Amino acid sequence: MKWFIQALKKYADFSGRARRQEYWMYVLFYTLFVFAAMAVDGVLMVSTGMVFTPITTLFSLAMIIPTLAVAVRRMHDLGKSGAMILVTLIPIIGSIWFLVLLATEGQIGENQYGSDPKEIKL
Repeated sequence: MKWFIQALKKYADFSGRARRQEYWMYVLFYTLFVFAAMAVDGVLMVSTGMVFTPITTLFSLAMIIPTLAVAVRRMHDLGKSGAMILVTLIPIIGSIWFLVLLATEGQIGENQYGSDPKEIKL
């Protein structure tokens, strides 16, 4: 949970580096919160007859910027530009390539985007 909160504290911070653990723990808790929001929306749908999902939609919209920020910082950890997230626009292959990049270990030591996040104790 501390990784998710840390990412939220850096809400719109696109500078620096994010290690794999920070990124994937953020994704884990983001997914859990989306499922919780979907469950609440499901209960609202049954009780009120709504046909849309306001809680899930609002949560997802609120999380767009921190999700992009942590992904850009993850690319920085690999020594790549944050613009590499645009590779996902290439159908199928782009998403697979980006997933491989996200799972790749970051550069050891300092790079042009900052110091190695593994050397910093949280």
